[in-house]
Amino acid sequence: MTIDRKFILRQLRDLFYFLVASAVQTYFTCTRCHDDPQLFALVVIFTFGIWVFLWKGHDLLAHYLSLKISWIEFPVRRFVVGAICTIGYTVLVIIVLMWVLERSLGVDLGRSYTYTIYIALIITVVITLFLHGRQFLFFWREEIVEKEKFQRESITAKYESLKNQVNPHFLFNNLNALTNLVYEDQEKAVRFVKQLADVYRYVLDTRNQEVVPLKDELTFLQSYICLQRIRFGDKLSIDVALPDQEVFITPLALQMLIENAIKHNIVSAEDPLSISIYQENDRIVVKNNLQRKEVLGEPSAGVGLDNIRRRYELLTEKKVVVSDGPAAFIVELPMVKELRDGHPDR
Repeated sequence: MTIDRKFILRQLRDLFYFLVASAVQTYFTCTRCHDDPQLFALVVIFTFGIWVFLWKGHDLLAHYLSLKISWIEFPVRRFVVGAICTIGYTVLVIIVLMWVLERSLGVDLGRSYTYTIYIALIITVVITLFLHGRQFLFFWREEIVEKEKFQRESITAKYESLKNQVNPHFLFNNLNALTNLVYEDQEKAVRFVKQLADVYRYVLDTRNQEVVPLKDELTFLQSYICLQRIRFGDKLSIDVALPDQEVFITPLALQMLIENAIKHNIVSAEDPLSISIYQENDRIVVKNNLQRKEVLGEPSAGVGLDNIRRRYELLTEKKVVVSDGPAAFIVELPMVKELRDGHPDR
């Protein structure tokens, strides 16, 4: 068991202040004590006892009650119980100390009991307002800190879980595409693998980031578009028209939207798929013409648009807007600004 030296020194300091206050109070309130050192000492000890038991005792009582009855959950009950216990404790302390003083002096203090109790109760009200108010503020602040810590940990855990879905999802879909290319055109498959290695390096580099600069995401996106051109040729048209600016985006969001459009729509020479990516106000818009597949050619991993929506919910209060049909499927992503502390602006 370790000894907290600062705590002990603080208690000794308080006791010293109480002793000095008791001596000063006795000197100015007890004129008979000026000529009687023994009486002076007894009254100082009595006053010192009142200070110690009322201040330190109430401090311990307030702390104990706050542990048993939460200020946050039951504020009224905590206040009522605190008031009753405080008054009862004060009266008990005064009666015991007065009894000890009577035995020490060998006199009957009589009416002094009532007077002393009244004075002590007035002192108690002041002490209680300070101590119980301090306890309330302490537990209230602690509750807020714990709540914010829990929310932050919860958001981090959720975001990590969502990001962990993205990497396997990306690899899963591109390996499916590679499987088809191997049977159709081995030369294309070789070029696809080389390009995929460069693209996947970016995926790994951004796996621990909540947001990335838009210009980095666009550089990656051009490499990803090259993969799709190897795969589809003229059957797929992707037009990217975004101005160069210092904004941020959640990693792989644009790639997943392109992938989502390819997966759910027909891509053929007769019905080419057209995807446009552009800025509208403070949003990035991804738009494709609708020509839905009746049956999906690739199995779905259940990741994509919903993942993007939930990741943005953890990053910003701005919503991902989705418009479905009749002629086009449109997704609007909010642009995210970076705060000074490195966290996304909510």
